[in-house]
Amino acid sequence: MNKSLWIKIIALSGAISVALGAFAAHGLADSLSVKALATFRTAVLYQFLHTIALLGLMSLPDQLMDTGRQQLAAKSWLLGILLFSGSLYTLVFTGITALGMITPVGGLAFIVGWLLLFTGVKRSD
Repeated sequence: MNKSLWIKIIALSGAISVALGAFAAHGLADSLSVKALATFRTAVLYQFLHTIALLGLMSLPDQLMDTGRQQLAAKSWLLGILLFSGSLYTLVFTGITALGMITPVGGLAFIVGWLLLFTGVKRSD
């Protein structure tokens, strides 16, 4: 597993999360409906939480976690960020409500990633 690549992805996602959160607080508050702003904030929250989770996942010692499941969990969370948060961002800016069908797939990817973390922990003797 290329952890240095993952750290770069995580750093970029963290920076984007902070930038979008600030944009929501200072640039969108007066131009979006309350519902749209809440949707945008939900997207930022889930992106940021899973960015932090990715950092934690990549920081785990190799002897603690099966590396195959660790990699799958990371990919699952990244997919979740793209599909869940990405679809919500796009929905808010375009108004294309059909994108709402993609959001649950991203949520499912988040759940799968957490379950992979659970099942990937190596047994300690």
